[in-house]
Amino acid sequence: MKILISEDDDVSRRMLESILVKWQYEVMITDNGIDALSILLSDNAPGIAILDWMMPQMTGVEVCKEIRKHGKEPYTYLILLTSKGRKEDLVYGIEAGADDYITKPFNMQELKVRLRAGTRIVELSEQLISARDAMQIAATHDSLTGIWNRAAIFDTFKKEFSRANREKKPISIILADLDFFKKINDRYGHPAGDEVLRETSKIMKELLRQYDTCGRYGGEEFLIVLPGCNSETASVIAQRLCHLIESHIINIPGHQLKVTCSMGVATLANFDDIDKIDLKDMNMLLKIADVALYQAKNDGRNCVRSLFL
Repeated sequence: MKILISEDDDVSRRMLESILVKWQYEVMITDNGIDALSILLSDNAPGIAILDWMMPQMTGVEVCKEIRKHGKEPYTYLILLTSKGRKEDLVYGIEAGADDYITKPFNMQELKVRLRAGTRIVELSEQLISARDAMQIAATHDSLTGIWNRAAIFDTFKKEFSRANREKKPISIILADLDFFKKINDRYGHPAGDEVLRETSKIMKELLRQYDTCGRYGGEEFLIVLPGCNSETASVIAQRLCHLIESHIINIPGHQLKVTCSMGVATLANFDDIDKIDLKDMNMLLKIADVALYQAKNDGRNCVRSLFL
């Protein structure tokens, strides 16, 4: 566990450092509140901080207030080191955001117990954050491919569509569908089909721009959202995806597979004749992409067709 000691008294600071190092804590040191706040708000900040109440530039109490104001995660356990013994002072420190306090001169065993309590709370906080993040990923990502699931990609599409309306910038989407996917499942089994979906998703993620989004729309169908992208650029991206998917070899036990993909591109670029773009228009763009995809299928598959709204 990493601990910050912020104490302007050199003797007390060295004593605390010596004790904590002996207890096998990783120790960081500063002698003023401004530096302490900067360290605690940084990435990979210490989980526990021992803050002297009275310090230059910013008091320990003021540091506590600032830390709690930011609501930083994971949780930082704050211990005030103080010579103040009045109950009202200690209550004031706790109300400012401190979790605990130690009065000077401190007892080593008392310090050890309070640090153990702080360590348990910090570790519990980290576990809860990890569990929350895992639940968030499970709720928004496709469990097979790791890309966004249908609900999440549609939510992204809705947000980017609204942004395009506000900023009067083009937006394109691609509906991509793997060709003859059922035959792969029937001939090689569903594990082979799963591997095809995973490999195809990986190709899409690697090719797309940082601000593009790809999600599994259903079965072997994918929805790709391209903010600020006109029809010509979207078609180029779709053509490159088709080529990469077609040329990629997918290894399954005993076989090497090659698959193709048909793509329909739909673009909204002209806002002049539309007073207000709403969800209906978003659904219309999706329907147009579906029509373009249907045309690609009818034209022999493994190709791209584009339409406009």
